[in-house]
Amino acid sequence: MAKKKVLYYNIDDNLDYERGLLTQWGIEDLELVEIKDYDREKPFVVHAREVDGVVVEYQQLTREIIEQLPNLKIISLQAIGVDNVDVEAATDHGVSVTNCPEFCSEEVALHTIGLMIDLTRKITLLDRSVRHGKWDPLYGYKTYRLTGKTVGLYFFGSIPKAMMPMLQALNVRVLVYAPTKTKAFLKEFGVEKVDTFEELLTQSDILSLHCPLLDSTAHLISERELKMMKKDAFLINTARGKVVDETALVKALKEGEIKAAAVDVIEDETTETSPLFALDNTIITPHSAFVSEDSFYNARKIALEQLVQRLSKNQKPEHLVNPNVM
Repeated sequence: MAKKKVLYYNIDDNLDYERGLLTQWGIEDLELVEIKDYDREKPFVVHAREVDGVVVEYQQLTREIIEQLPNLKIISLQAIGVDNVDVEAATDHGVSVTNCPEFCSEEVALHTIGLMIDLTRKITLLDRSVRHGKWDPLYGYKTYRLTGKTVGLYFFGSIPKAMMPMLQALNVRVLVYAPTKTKAFLKEFGVEKVDTFEELLTQSDILSLHCPLLDSTAHLISERELKMMKKDAFLINTARGKVVDETALVKALKEGEIKAAAVDVIEDETTETSPLFALDNTIITPHSAFVSEDSFYNARKIALEQLVQRLSKNQKPEHLVNPNVM
């Protein structure tokens, strides 16, 4: 029996872990092939034209690319977000798209809390000032206790849920804007539901974003929204860079519309540059909130499970993003 071929494209590390899992699971009909072509010497389609499945993280898979892969049956994303894949095109061509939800919820939750504490205690800001010769504990903006402050969460998925024990320990009030969640459901987590995004903006001392990048969330935070926030509010974005209009955010930070911002993502991660880099009242991490050895292996296992379910067992994958395809 001919084996089904799966291409791992520009995935870090070798595939010994995945091959070990296949042996452990008794799966013998999959051939895993790894290609590292970071310099893009060949087009992706040259590597992927004959494969049954691909595993990617950030590779852009457009309609044009998908149409050139006649054997493709599944795109398994070793990530949560699927905005780098044309899911509609995949569905049109009978290609399953899967992701790895919750593989790094604990990591991103802890990173977000870390940014929150960093902003309110000015840890990074004061560290930078000391390294530049200023031994001044009052340098920068005024700080206040977190106790009793209002933290606003935009959406309430696995990451905000993982944040809740930490937020409760900080003794803060938590507001949530999540249209698909009921008040009763949110009450179980000890949070308050607000009915409008405007309420979240105007009431939050710290606003933290936890939404996917969709047409409806692109530039969710722009000039209008920033003007609605408190003058001493903090903004945290560990979601997607394009959820925030960086030009508007830079203006707001310079003009004192909000106090400071911490982001793990920027609008243009291909060039790795942002106007936010030049501002003192920002904290920026390089899309690293998800990173840990545990989360890496968790994502690798989940991505492989989706391949096995689709290609070896002809089942609907557990984390199928486009259910209408099967």
